[in-house]
Amino acid sequence: MWPWGHLALAYLAYSLYSRLGRGHRPTPATALVVAVASQFPDLVDKPLAWTLSVLPSGRSLAHSLLVLVPLVALLYSVARARDEGEAPLAVAFGVGAVVHAFGDALYSLVALEVRGAGFLLWPVVPPMEYEVEQSFAAHLALIDASPELYFEFLLVAAAAVVWRADGYPGLATVLAWPARAWRSVTGPE
Repeated sequence: MWPWGHLALAYLAYSLYSRLGRGHRPTPATALVVAVASQFPDLVDKPLAWTLSVLPSGRSLAHSLLVLVPLVALLYSVARARDEGEAPLAVAFGVGAVVHAFGDALYSLVALEVRGAGFLLWPVVPPMEYEVEQSFAAHLALIDASPELYFEFLLVAAAAVVWRADGYPGLATVLAWPARAWRSVTGPE
């Protein structure tokens, strides 16, 4: 799944959880955490595998449920102990990161090619050998007009509609960052 598909799928999942499970829309903070967490497995695995050759695959360590579930449980436990609350940011991170991993497994599971989803249990299940070179440029060259790409654009459209219905949580914060950065450089007026 491409980054935009991960973002859309994670936002849709978190918005559904937030509305049905919590009875309210995502907050700006949780929406931003979901956005970052939806990219987290790739931000960890791809550079460590493709650039530094530390990991065997761009879908291994941070894509593995054997790593993600304990990580999310730890974050949740620390957040609950620290805040003595419901730890919404830890939940948002967990939803974003875990939905990313399942998003990468989605096409294999739909095609009943379970081996293609083996990275979910790395290192118990060894990584697959991919036919494409393990690099950012090689993967970008793979973008083509495929049913999977159209599906991901449909997810993006659905997420945009839901994000609008949720009141665009996080947008004001992101739009304020350049001004805040500028003030930190130039000082107060």
